[in-house]
Amino acid sequence: MRTFLLAVAVILSGGIWLQAQAPKSSKPQMVVYKSPECGCCLNWIAHMKANGFDVKTVDVDDIDKVKRTYGVPPSAASCHTALVGNFVVEGHVPADAVSRMLREKPAIAGIAVPGMPIGAPGMEMPGGQKDPFAIVAFDKSGKTTIYERR
Repeated sequence: MRTFLLAVAVILSGGIWLQAQAPKSSKPQMVVYKSPECGCCLNWIAHMKANGFDVKTVDVDDIDKVKRTYGVPPSAASCHTALVGNFVVEGHVPADAVSRMLREKPAIAGIAVPGMPIGAPGMEMPGGQKDPFAIVAFDKSGKTTIYERR
């Protein structure tokens, strides 16, 4: 894939200035807060990148403080917290569920996969074991509802 720069001519005080601008990315921008020691977080980030997300990671010493700051209810907590669009994504949420949320824009604060279920993105095991899990939606008051089941 090639990246092209656009030259923009700006006329200032009788002169012409050229300014290079990179095109805006069409990929959803995501910031993931995680512990520096967490390997499954890196696996989930790789899953998100492979599914079209532009991901920036931020290692933090106190991930619980991040969860409190962004209103993740304790019952929905997992090992990492991400921000995408106007939403919070907690834990090992599949990329297609995040894309659905961004497309549908429900009246929620975010979605989460509580805990670390085997087989969720980033939690794959040799042999392909997959445990069923729920993706929950949560609002700003901390109330959770089932968003979908896998």
